Parts: sequence; structure tokens; C-alpha cells
Amino acid sequence: MPDSLPTAPALAPLQQRGLVLGLIGAGIQASRTPALHMAEAAAQGFPCVYRIIDLDRIPGGAATLAELLVAAERMGFAGLNITFPCKQQVIPLLDELSPEAAALGAVNTVVLRDGRRIGHNTDCSGFGESFRRGLPGVARGRVVQLGAGGAGSAVAQALLDSGVQRLAVHDVDAARAADLAASLATRFGEGRAVPVGDLGAEVGAADGLVNCTPVGMAKLPGTPLPPAMLHGGLWVAEIVYFPLETALLAAARALGCRTLDGGGMAVFQAAHAFTHFSGLVPDAERMLAGFRAALAAP
Repeated sequence: MPDSLPTAPALAPLQQRGLVLGLIGAGIQASRTPALHMAEAAAQGFPCVYRIIDLDRIPGGAATLAELLVAAERMGFAGLNITFPCKQQVIPLLDELSPEAAALGAVNTVVLRDGRRIGHNTDCSGFGESFRRGLPGVARGRVVQLGAGGAGSAVAQALLDSGVQRLAVHDVDAARAADLAASLATRFGEGRAVPVGDLGAEVGAADGLVNCTPVGMAKLPGTPLPPAMLHGGLWVAEIVYFPLETALLAAARALGCRTLDGGGMAVFQAAHAFTHFSGLVPDAERMLAGFRAALAAP
């Protein structure tokens, strides 16, 4: 569950005032996050309006982030979810970080309360819960992670918390991968996280592979590495959930790999963010069922 909860006086009475929330990110028109929050709020008996704030449709894009936070405060938003490419960019604009967000250097949930902006990270707990449920019993000796951005930082922490012994981090920006690996090694111990040198060799020797890049999304189709690098001894996990069946997962399944799509992380991170926004514990199973039903609908 979330790393900390809002204080009781700020929560009442939701039934009267409801919540206004938003999602800031680029290329997010297909996001299921608004529907998840609004459906759970309705099930718990209070109104929720959730707005998509797509940077691809705003002149200036991510450069307008500071202005968007001010606008959300002025319009009475209770909070914002933050996604690619702003999970790290938003940090200097906040008044406070939860311990987990501070350790990860990434924020995906901002609570706006009493004139303050408080950043949280629910990606880590969200992926951790999805991984625990979706890939029980998989080997955790050597794992390769693709992507060292805001989501990658959270997923890396969750993987090491889950018992992965050696996490090799790859990113198109080699310096960013090296920085994340060094930060993880400081917290988890020497050798637990390393930057990737030879990607093909690392994947060939790995038990698992996790994609934390946006490659595979509907707006960025393709695979984050050559499919020829995959082998049948891998398990493969995605954080992309639209589409749920990415090209990477399809290639892995064709080889007989155990796979995990990004749907579970999307739901569980939203469930944990819901608690930060509302102070209420959501029914995660109900949210998961609603998410799967919405994806299956024509």
C-alpha cells in the first residue's frame, strides 16, 4: 500500500465535495487511469472528475508543467498523477516528498492540500504487487531492465525488494543507466545493480527481462531490443499497458516465455494513488476486474 496516508481532517466530507483529479503526461489520450479512479469513487459513494492533461496537445508541452500545477491548484484539484516525461521534472516544483519518492527520485502522484504539493511514488508498490501476483516463483538470479527513467527507478527498487540478486540496467542514455545502478548499489549493496555493457550477453545469461521504456506503446510501436536476443529461458515483464499485448510480449510468448503485461502495475499504482487522494482504501480486485473488462470491450 502507499508509503503514507493523508491526515484525517483533510478528508471529510468526500460525499459532499467529491474530488477533482488529473493526469499530466505526453500522448495519454488512451490512458485508463481516469476511468479507474472515477469508477472506484462512484463505488465508494462520492463523485470524482478526472481530467486528462495531454502535453502533446498543449503548446509548449512539458515546459508548461509549472503553469499546469498552478492552474490545478487554482481550480481546486485534489491531486494529479504524473507520467512520462515528467516524473523527475516535477520534483523541483513540489513542497515535500514522501520517503519513497525521495529515495527513488521520481514522482507519479502529487497531492494538493492546504496550499502544499506533496509528491509520492506508487509505481514501485504497484509493480511490486503485480509482479508478486503475476510471476510467482520465477527465478530472480539475474534480471535485465530496459529503461532508467522515472518508472525505471521505481521498478528497479521493486525488483530488488522482491529478491532479484543482480539487476543489469540498460538505457539509451548510458550515463543515466550508470547513475541508477550506482544509486541502487548504494542502497542494496555492491553488485546488486550494474549498468549493462553488452546487452546481448546480459540478456543471454538472464533469468528475466523487464521493459521500462515507452517503446511498445501505441504511439511508439516496436520492441525495445532486437527480438532475436530473447530466449525461451527468460520471463518477460512489461510496464506498457496500451496495448496490453506489446510486440515484446508477443515475441516472448512465441518462444514459450512466462510473461507479465503492464495492466497489473497500472491498476495497483492507481489503487495506491487513490488512497493518497481520498484517504480511503480502494477495492483493488474491483478495480482490476473493471480494468480488464474495459480492455475487453469492443
